[in-house]
Amino acid sequence: MADQYAGTDPGGQPPAPPVLRWEEPPEGPVVVVLDQTRLPAEEVELVCTDVPALVRAIQTLAVRGAPLLGIAGAYGVALAAARGYDVDEAAAQLTGARPTAVNLGYGVRRALAAHRGATEQGAAPAQAAEAALSEARRLHREDAEASTAMAARGLGLLDELLPGGSHRVLTHCNTGALVSGGEGTAFAVALAAHRAGRLRRLWVDETRPLLQGARLTAYEAARNGLAYTLLTDNAAGSLFAAGEVDAVLVGADRIAADGSVANKVGTYPLAVLAKYHHVPFVVVAPVTTIDPGTPDGASIEIEQRPGSEVTQLTTRPFAGAAGTAPGAATAVAPLGTQAYNPAFDITPPELVTAIVTEAGVLSPVTAGGIEELCARSRQVTIS
Repeated sequence: MADQYAGTDPGGQPPAPPVLRWEEPPEGPVVVVLDQTRLPAEEVELVCTDVPALVRAIQTLAVRGAPLLGIAGAYGVALAAARGYDVDEAAAQLTGARPTAVNLGYGVRRALAAHRGATEQGAAPAQAAEAALSEARRLHREDAEASTAMAARGLGLLDELLPGGSHRVLTHCNTGALVSGGEGTAFAVALAAHRAGRLRRLWVDETRPLLQGARLTAYEAARNGLAYTLLTDNAAGSLFAAGEVDAVLVGADRIAADGSVANKVGTYPLAVLAKYHHVPFVVVAPVTTIDPGTPDGASIEIEQRPGSEVTQLTTRPFAGAAGTAPGAATAVAPLGTQAYNPAFDITPPELVTAIVTEAGVLSPVTAGGIEELCARSRQVTIS
């Protein structure tokens, strides 16, 4: 099924739980998500019986990643409809849960449109709820198919840019099956290179302050048997200077009409380093991440997260640490310290070598190219 965790496990470990799924126990339908704040120490699932619970899971990053947020938003609308809640109110709550990731609102709108369409045609509430669920499942399948297509296109681009194989790829944050209905975006390209025998090394940025690279990308790389090395974010410059990076692969949370890319904070400095060192900087994202209604990078709303994520270290993401209870926090800055903690930054199009989507590869990245890519995507049927 499309909603199953897509990674393989060459080490013989039990398969990881699905990252997100719909279930219908006797007490009523639920959305079940893998709690990513507990990885890699524990594989714990959260059962969301209503939309506020799903919104909390999104805001606390238990479920995260642009494509997966779209899927979660669609299932959230279906959940509200199936349980008889106010669907429009639920849609508004879901859409506002994280403002930067455009896929979240996209998934919500698709399921909401299906529900409204069925209702306007005289469908009973149960039938309208089923229409929303069918649309959520359709989006889930489409994202899995898009992931497969992006992996193939991305690998082809790497081979074109770096003839001879043996790629050394740097990535930031987490872009694998934990953020997707399939095997991911940028990580899926690295995984395809690994399976083709052309990945020499995956360099994994730790991705402060919440360590999605250290906790999640390393988790997925280990499960899939990739040769990978973890580095602190501020060590990336020395890695470039040493000539150890052949390409940078990152995902995106929103791509503006001019080609500006919003992605996990720390992406922009990598793009600057890549430009200086003449290293290809490649963004891998589904077409649903492109937002033609956002004209440029300055128009993208950047989510500001709590300063405590910077001034404290919490043991929750490392459940089971000796001598500490999950959720305990240790101060790493003086009491009262103010922190600047944007969740994302903006990379301008002139720093992006190419954008890889399921509908095609765009290079150079221009507003006209973005418009053409979006138009082409409406004509593409992924087989």
